[in-house]
Order: sequence, then structure tokens, then C-alpha cells
Amino acid sequence: MSTLNDNPAPHRFALRYAARLDKFPHLAGEDPIDQLNFIADQGFVALEDSRMQERPVDLQDRLACEMERLGLAMGTFLATFDFERPTFSSGRDDLRQKTLTELRAAIEVAKRLNARWFTVIPGTLHPSLPIGFQTANVVDLLRRCCDVCEPSGMIMLIEPLNVRVDHPSMFLTRTDQAYAICRAVANPHCKLLADVYHQQITEGDLIPTLDDAWDEIAYVQVADHPGRYEPTSGEINYRNVFRFLHRKGYAGLVGMEHGQSIPGREGELAVLRAYREIDPANSNCNARTATPLRA
Repeated sequence: MSTLNDNPAPHRFALRYAARLDKFPHLAGEDPIDQLNFIADQGFVALEDSRMQERPVDLQDRLACEMERLGLAMGTFLATFDFERPTFSSGRDDLRQKTLTELRAAIEVAKRLNARWFTVIPGTLHPSLPIGFQTANVVDLLRRCCDVCEPSGMIMLIEPLNVRVDHPSMFLTRTDQAYAICRAVANPHCKLLADVYHQQITEGDLIPTLDDAWDEIAYVQVADHPGRYEPTSGEINYRNVFRFLHRKGYAGLVGMEHGQSIPGREGELAVLRAYREIDPANSNCNARTATPLRA
């Protein structure tokens, strides 16, 4: 683990960012507990780990204890997903039962980590079933998922994914589509995960679209495009996106679901620098005046 003198000073952010567990191995070290302490020291308020359900139970327990001590929240993780089959859209009973079983297992992980959210990926499009029937099947299964979530209070997040770059043939691809499905499900345990990276690739018009979908958004994730790296590395004006979230009074988490554009320790410093420069707490600063980070 790097010494305190090697690390940049803590920072107070206006938005509630959730850092990935593997985001700062050069600055924090490889040990997950050291990484949690570094995340908290830098001003991030939550941990996000999409594959948390696959981690050993003893590690989940250790992380939960340290997160409680540090006051860190647990962000979203993948509860049930399939990037190759029409798990929700087909209406097949075997795929429905598989989904509900995975959801129940994810709830146990969430309880262990005191998590409020997890992400559900509704799978691919059915190759021949008309889209109206597919949508009805998705809504029906999400309602059944809500029945599973309700006793624990979990919020299930559905996430539109882009098909151009990352995930061909997915059923859920647009914000308006996800919004309509959330309205059809009509249950507070089913909400929208707005991933700005996917939204930029698929539809653009970022801020008006976020505003239109606002009532169903419970969680936000970010990455720049192209590359899926940290904000400021690509074409998205994240300074304005974050200002919008702040002006709307967004109190949820902003998941840092991205890689880094520069490898190694310098790249990790660049990630910290980017968030400090464009966070609304520093909205009047630019790259020349923001707090410097030691290389």
C-alpha cells in the first residue's frame, strides 16, 4: 500500500460518487480493505462492484464490516443478467424461474452488505416474437421480481445498454423504453438506472432525456465515450451533466463504472483529478485552477 505522503489530499464532493473496488490499486494497494479506506479518504461515499455476488462470502463479510466502520454505502451490483438469451422477453418458464432464483440469491448478498439496490439486465431480444409480446413478458416478469424484492425493501434497477459498441441484440436499449416499462410495472421496487455512457451512444440529448425520465431514475452511472474511460477523457460534457444532477437535488449515487485512459498510478491520479475538476463543488474552476494532484 502507498504511504499517506504519496496520496493526494482528501476532497469534499457535491455529488455522491461510488468508486469501484478495483479502481485505485496503485494508490491504495491490492488489499480490498486498503482500497475501501482509500476510497473513503478521497471523499467518495460508496463502493460499487458489479460482480459482488460472485465474491466469496467471507470477503463480503469483511467488506461489510469495514464499510460500516467507514460510513460507506454499498452501490449496485448485478443480480441477474444474461447477454446471450431472451431471459425476460421470451416468456419461457424455465428462464423465469432461473431469474427469480438468482434474484433471491442476490437479496441475501444485499442483506450481507446492507445494500439498497441491484441491477437486473433483461437479456436479449427474442429473434421472432413481436416486440409488443416481448415487452409484455418483460413487464410481467419484472412484476414478479418486485414481489420477491418487496419483503427486503430492495430496489431493482433496470439498465438500458447500447448495442452499437458493447452489447449487441439486447432487449432494453433506450431511456424512454425503460421509463415506459417502469411506469407499466408501477412498483417502487423497479426503477431506472441511467448510465450516461450507454445513453450517449444510443440516443444522445443527455440532459433533456435525463430530465424527462427523472421520476423513475434511482441511480446514475458514468463513463466517457469513446473508450468507456473516466469523465473528461472523451466527448461527453460531464461538467454540465453533473451540474444538472446537482441542480435537480439528486441525492442518489453516481457509479464510476469506467476504466482509465492512462495506465498505472498516473492514470489513477488522472481519475481523481477529473472528478475534482468537474464536480459541482468546483464548478467555477478549470483544469488550470483546480487543486493539483502530485504525480
